[in-house]
Amino acid sequence: MHDELTSVDIKKMQEEIEYRKFTLQPQLKEALKHARELGDLSENFEYHSAKRDLGKNNSRIRYLQQMIDTAVVIDVGSEEGTVGLFDKVTLYVEDDDEEMTITLVTTLRQDSLNNLISKESPLGKAIIGKKVGDRVFVQVNDKFGYYVVIRSTQKGVDDDSLSISSF
Repeated sequence: MHDELTSVDIKKMQEEIEYRKFTLQPQLKEALKHARELGDLSENFEYHSAKRDLGKNNSRIRYLQQMIDTAVVIDVGSEEGTVGLFDKVTLYVEDDDEEMTITLVTTLRQDSLNNLISKESPLGKAIIGKKVGDRVFVQVNDKFGYYVVIRSTQKGVDDDSLSISSF
């Protein structure tokens, strides 16, 4: 499966890889070396912790590189009045009788606690490409769904302000 990412997503991942390889990794290797010098490795918490941290760092580097290698770079443009990537969208949720404002983002930058909703989520899939005034059914799973009405959109831009998700 290929992830649809923007050129800014790719740039941010490359920056994180460089930081992890050239700044963080030497520090973690030094910490591992120091912990190894403390003695018996079988009961050395510092050694096991340093080894785990180095492994997590290497795993993150491999994950990011795999994402870059398999990514499909997409364009973020959309027509005025149509929901597109990085747009701020105000929705009316009929079941709750309330409005909510979200920003539609790539999967790599999702953060539902801050209303950054992935275009791959049920809500994102349902509203992308729709127009202001459209009533859209959001199918969450086989047994549950809900209607939203798109009240407004504010065009957004893909910039460095949104961080990529960590794991």
